[in-house]
Amino acid sequence: MISILIAEDDVISRKLLCKVLSEHGECDHAANGIEAIDSFILALKRKKPYDLICLDIMMPKLDGITVLKAMRDLEVQYKLEKRAKIIMTTALSETELVEEAFNKGSDAYATKPIDIDKLLEVIKNFGFAE
Repeated sequence: MISILIAEDDVISRKLLCKVLSEHGECDHAANGIEAIDSFILALKRKKPYDLICLDIMMPKLDGITVLKAMRDLEVQYKLEKRAKIIMTTALSETELVEEAFNKGSDAYATKPIDIDKLLEVIKNFGFAE
């Protein structure tokens, strides 16, 4: 079973993602950027890094782009052989933010409201679902 982190400040989106993704792995969640980084570090220290992360671009305390960069830097620092697959989620249509996310190491993105079928297709392409 894969390990999943859902970093999403919107309670409804977080619950939906948890419900859908819990069929494919064990889900942890964070409501802001600092909680997301704390959860990520804790998983690294436990030697159980996340396989899949859904990361909201617009979050309180630290935005998703900053969190994404920190996570990718931590993966290098901890010398991980396999880095997490990170899906950025956004209600925004600004292409610059999505482009910046890809430049910082995002693997995919999903616009809100989340299209569950498309999300499942993405995680299937990552090899996490059948």
